[in-house]
Amino acid sequence: MASIEKGGHRFEGLNKPIMTPNHPKYAAAVVTKVDGKEKLLRFGLQGAKRFPKREGESKAAAETRKNWKARHAQNIKRGPSSKAYWANRFLW
Repeated sequence: MASIEKGGHRFEGLNKPIMTPNHPKYAAAVVTKVDGKEKLLRFGLQGAKRFPKREGESKAAAETRKNWKARHAQNIKRGPSSKAYWANRFLW
């Protein structure tokens, strides 16, 4: 599969998120198809605390992740065209 250049970044392909450490506002980006067109979605604020699932994690970290997912559940359900969907899948 050919790589995709968009927004000054190189992506392995569609729906392959990457971290963007040099972007001033957003921590990650992905190129996805929305209404038949390729679209760059940036998501996850730089410097925000994230709690991906880890072995032996604290109850507080698990609770924080659960609350985030509950708070954004409606947007996560929208699917790959939603920034919350990608944040849930890639960052949380």
